[in-house]
Parts: sequence; structure tokens; C-alpha cells
Amino acid sequence: MAIIKLSAIERRRLSVFVTCLVFAVFAWLFTALSNTYKFTIRQIINYKNLPQKRAFYPLQADTVSAIVQGTGWQMLFSKVDYNNKPINVDLHTLETKNFIVISQQLKQINAKKDLNHEIIALNPDTLFFDFSNRIIKRVPVEVVSDIQYQKQFSQSNDLMIKPRYVTISGPAEVLAKITSWKTDTVKLQNANEDFIGRIALQKPKEGNLAVIPRAVTLTIPVDEYTEKTLEIPVKVINNQRYYDIKVFPQKVKVTFTTSLTDYPEMNEDDFEAVADLDLWRHNGYNTLPVKVTRMPSYSKVTKIEPQVIDFIIKK
Repeated sequence: MAIIKLSAIERRRLSVFVTCLVFAVFAWLFTALSNTYKFTIRQIINYKNLPQKRAFYPLQADTVSAIVQGTGWQMLFSKVDYNNKPINVDLHTLETKNFIVISQQLKQINAKKDLNHEIIALNPDTLFFDFSNRIIKRVPVEVVSDIQYQKQFSQSNDLMIKPRYVTISGPAEVLAKITSWKTDTVKLQNANEDFIGRIALQKPKEGNLAVIPRAVTLTIPVDEYTEKTLEIPVKVINNQRYYDIKVFPQKVKVTFTTSLTDYPEMNEDDFEAVADLDLWRHNGYNTLPVKVTRMPSYSKVTKIEPQVIDFIIKK
């Protein structure tokens, strides 16, 4: 491979030439991008001033193609600049008709844009809607959560939601399928104390649904957990023939987890341990396993001693 050797003067001339070429390219690029162009972008539609007496369903997608007039710089960065900046379309005229001509609102749309550009046309230009009678329904709030608790901590009582119910309005056929309304996901890491916060409700996917209120106050009781052991009497169930039955032992030791707050108040009255006599009658068991069928909420049995009991039946 031949190697071209340049003298010091030639290298200097080549450096000057390359520098001038780079400046010329940048100058041309700057001039070209400063000119005005027309280009097309996709924009999300956001409906405002929804009709109060009519429920509606859009008959087209929630995005439109917008023909924008702007500089080459704006065209170059359009993918970034126009993301998450929806077009606000006013629907107040739907009280008397079933379509909206967006071009009639271009002046208001351009006036509220926070970018130095101008939308000159939209496709489709006319939006059509399907209408039905609007009804109102109350449904419970459903909390969506993703909570990671610190070791030995957990939820210690029922969630408190205010308000517990929300009011939704929309077409009867849509509301018939809705039995609850979900919140945005509550995400907590290493939770070790009560959580109290304002949580937004999920936005309706259908444009013809309205949800009131838009947020609720949520309280999640959190407490540290420990273990406690109590002796619980065993109750024999399914003694349909009223046999005289003696069980040994008459009490079992139940170890369970409980919050530190509830620890002092836990006693044997909060629990019920049973042995099923049907296991002897139908299956011939010689000993009966013990099960805990009643215990306080948010407690968990970790051990039963003994797990099976002996019994004597006197006919």
C-alpha cells in the first residue's frame, strides 16, 4: 500500500482546506435548517368541555396526522418536541350535533401550543361520534399496589379509602361491565410505617366515560410483626351421632405472627382449633389432624403442637 508523504506546507494547506470544508458544511446545514418547511407529525387528541347530557363514543382513533409549518430544526426534533403534547379539541358543540370539525378550532389550538410552530391542517379533519343515553353508577375503589415491606414488617389492618366509592357516568352497555374502579399503582420499597397519601384513579380508556372524584386518600396500616404462642382448646366437629369423645391432649400450642400493637390483646378466644370426626368415620383415621379455622385478620399460624391428637369414643 502506497503511503503519500506530504511536506509541512502541503499538510498545512490540507488542514486549512478541511477546516474550511467543515465550516462550509455547517453553514449550509444551519441555513437549510433555518428555512420554513411543511411536515407531518402524529398527535394525540385530548377532549375538553365534554357534553353533560349526552354520552359519546369516538368513531376514530385518538390520534390525528397534523401538517405542521415550522423550521428545519423543528422538523429535525419533531419526534422529541411533540411527544406528550396533545391537541385539545373542544366538544361543547356535541350537545346539538354528532361531529366536530377540527379546522374550525385551529386558531385556538395554535394559540395554546407552547412551541413556535403552526398547525395548518389535520387529517382527519372531521371527528364523528356515536351517542347513547348517559347513566350514573357507583362502584367501589380497587387499590392496585406493589409494596415491598422491610423485614418483619407487613400490613396490619384493612386499607382505609376515602371515599370508598366513586361515581362513573357513561353509556349503559359500558357501565354494565364495570364492577370497580382501580387506582394508579401504589409503589413502596422497604415500607416500615403507616402510609397516608393521595392516590390518583386510573383514567378512563373510553372518551365517553367520566369518573368523580379523580383521586382518593389511602391509608395503609403498617406494623412490625413478631411471634406469639397460645394454648387453644380443640373442638371436635361433625359429631353427628353425639358420641362421648375424649381427645388427648385437650389443648394444642398454636404459634402465630401478630403485630406488636395487637400482641398484648391476643388470647385464646380469638382462635378456634378443630378436629374433624368425619376423618375417622369415613376414612378410618386413628388420630385426627388439628386445623385452626378462626384467627384474627393479618395473623398467620406458623406452627401447631401437636399437629395430630388422639381420641377415645364412648358409645
